[in-house]
Amino acid sequence: MTTTVIERKWHTTKEVAEMLGYGLSKTKMLIITGELRSIKDGRNRRILPRYVDEYVDRRARQAEEGSA
Repeated sequence: MTTTVIERKWHTTKEVAEMLGYGLSKTKMLIITGELRSIKDGRNRRILPRYVDEYVDRRARQAEEGSA
């Protein structure tokens, strides 16, 4: 028997908040200010995995440049 793993194509704001260890309010503010990109899907916001990676990479670079 073969098990099929379905890979998620996008995440909810709540899921991204949990992944980043942020509160929901902070994550929503990151979206509002454009620091974290998202897609409007009807009444909801969806965040692509690559958008999360972009945000994390940018924050890491900023932290590294600030400590140099």
